[in-house]
Amino acid sequence: MDIVVKSRNTDIDDRFRAVVNDKLGRLAKLDPKADRVDVELSEERNPRLADLRMRVELTCRTRGPVIRAEAAAADELAALDMAVAKLDMRLRRAADRRRVHHGSRTPVSVAAATSALASAGNQLDGAAAEPEAAEPDGDAPFVVREKKHVAAPMTLDQALFEMELVGHDFYLYVEAENGTPSVVYRRRGYDYGVVRLHEPDTAG
Repeated sequence: MDIVVKSRNTDIDDRFRAVVNDKLGRLAKLDPKADRVDVELSEERNPRLADLRMRVELTCRTRGPVIRAEAAAADELAALDMAVAKLDMRLRRAADRRRVHHGSRTPVSVAAATSALASAGNQLDGAAAEPEAAEPDGDAPFVVREKKHVAAPMTLDQALFEMELVGHDFYLYVEAENGTPSVVYRRRGYDYGVVRLHEPDTAG
């Protein structure tokens, strides 16, 4: 497995590289198909954020979903330890899912969360149930960053799983059943919600 280390706003010494290779090398056994891990170390120069000034971002690229983890701490080794622990947890979760899917059971956690969406009425038709963001003052907002992401259509179950692997609070995807653009997101506790976009009904 290739380990690519890069930095932003800071320098990387040989000690940090050695610790990275040692810690990430141990994780390779969790996913033998993982062929690369990108490691980015960055430094926040704001003195008010001294306790979180060093941030480590890990991106594990494999044949399955991309798995990410990040953490911030006062020094780079502490941040690395926390990020590696998160990546370890997500790699193990992915490995458990692969073993379950080769058997006869469905993952309990994801299945339960999916079931809870319907039973608790958390599936939203549009974004009306969530509070609207405040409009910015002055001129209209401008785009500061644009990203294009190619992704195959997937089920809600898979979208929930991939959201957990990247550690985000929401995940944009396209429904495999009907091609509907949708967003699954984390609510309080272990609840989830989903927003599905559709065209206005012009009938009648």
